[in-house]
Amino acid sequence: MVGEDSISVRNRRPGSATTYSSPEKDDPSRKLEGDWPFQNSSNGRVDADHITRKMQLTAEAEQLKPAFMKVVDNHFTECLNSLISKSVLFDSSTSAFPASCSERDGHKTKGLRAPPEHGKVFIARKSLLDELFEVNHIRTIYHMFIALLILFILSTLVVDFIDEGRLVLEFDLLVFAFGKFPVVFSTWLCMFLSTFIVPYGLFHQWAQGYSSSSHRMVHSVFFGALFMLFQTFGLGLAPTYIAVSYDLPPASRFIVILEQVRLLMKAYSFVRENVPQVLSSVKEKSTSVVLPQVSQYLYFLFAPTLIYRDAYPRNPATRWGYVATKFAQVLGSLFYAYYIFMRLCIPIFRNYIQEPFNLRGLVLCIFNSILPGVLILFLVFFAFLHCWLNAFAEMLCFADRMFYKDWWNSTSYANYYRTWNVVVHDWLYYYAYRDFLWFFGKKFKAAAMLSVFTISAAVHEYVLSICFGYFYPVLFCLFMCFGMVFNFILNDRRKGPIWNVIMWTSLFLGQGVIICLYSQEWYAHQYCPLKNPTFLDYMKPRSWTCHLRV
Repeated sequence: MVGEDSISVRNRRPGSATTYSSPEKDDPSRKLEGDWPFQNSSNGRVDADHITRKMQLTAEAEQLKPAFMKVVDNHFTECLNSLISKSVLFDSSTSAFPASCSERDGHKTKGLRAPPEHGKVFIARKSLLDELFEVNHIRTIYHMFIALLILFILSTLVVDFIDEGRLVLEFDLLVFAFGKFPVVFSTWLCMFLSTFIVPYGLFHQWAQGYSSSSHRMVHSVFFGALFMLFQTFGLGLAPTYIAVSYDLPPASRFIVILEQVRLLMKAYSFVRENVPQVLSSVKEKSTSVVLPQVSQYLYFLFAPTLIYRDAYPRNPATRWGYVATKFAQVLGSLFYAYYIFMRLCIPIFRNYIQEPFNLRGLVLCIFNSILPGVLILFLVFFAFLHCWLNAFAEMLCFADRMFYKDWWNSTSYANYYRTWNVVVHDWLYYYAYRDFLWFFGKKFKAAAMLSVFTISAAVHEYVLSICFGYFYPVLFCLFMCFGMVFNFILNDRRKGPIWNVIMWTSLFLGQGVIICLYSQEWYAHQYCPLKNPTFLDYMKPRSWTCHLRV
């Protein structure tokens, strides 16, 4: 009995002989190689052949591990994509939208736009950096950037103490860049209230009178013209006029112009997503048309997305500690950018304009600007696309946190453009690219892609031109020339690690070109002002000739 044997063993006196049965005698199957880590030979020495064999098996297992993990990862990805696809199909089949908007009745609404369930699907998911920062190895990279910020602060304090004989804690650059804040806040408030009232009111008036109107085309054209006038003058020209006429500093202009672009895109998305629903309901002769509520539209105006939906996946509660951490990181990134400009940019460009403009100086300027340009790129990504959007998403319990993807792993510029800013990419894809193909046909994919590139490049250049106060289309040329070329050369068929190196190299070089040329032009306008500049004076690069007047 097992119990008796255990009792007899416990009660045996120390020093008495104890007999144990060998497992190999009781069970011959236990003699398999590798059952015991060490097997004694007849002369008491360790079996060296067995250890050598085990080491060989271990080495073979280590060699097979990467291939095995890759197979498991691919299989898991396929299973996850299949599960998401099935859930999307299930949501589409059980959606509350009219049946004529579904895929099976698509031929009935050939003249209508694609309904929302054919567009972006929002699901609850965390931001990628939040998941990566849970790994100690990745979080160490974040700590390295914090250490670099500390060194920037220390170097600035030490240099100021040596030059001035005291600690200079003034932030003149930040005070200048964010000056005239009351004007900025008043402008933003007017833009937000007008976007909240006008598009929603125009849409409701159009929807309520569309079914009973005897001239539906005239009715739609009238309200559509009013909406376009509001987009053009109310949100388009008015904020730009205020930014220029009040001579707002650069950072304040960025706030106004970026909010202008954001509200323009949100207002368009609201109308674009809801008009097809009204047309479908009227075509089916539905007794009542379900219109969006004011609360739904108001939530959308603050939500970190540019695609309108009546409802989004929501989290059960708000983590206010998480919100405070994200806003603190935004503030830290702002000071980080300040010290980058103070230590790496201003000392270089302050006296650069006094030197003759030549190729050698331009090349040196570009390569000296690569490091600050790359750091600014990382800060813009981390502060806005991660911290700022996640903070608002957390306050609003907005559960879909995919504001970006793993753009740093891109081996093609096509993938980089899709993953760098998912929020803007979704808007361009569904409202520019897909609508272009719907209007002209699927044969014009290249033209659709070119139109999207043109829109994106023009908007980026518009923002920089208004915010800096001069027109110097460096970013536009990079987008339309090198961006388009790299988009076709470094396409999705490039999968090797070398293409990721090429992508990063060209990205670093492009950031150096942007920082160098725009900084030169900025200081040229400071050193070589014109008394009565004409429109053509703002179109000419002043940095090419400013050295002649110094």
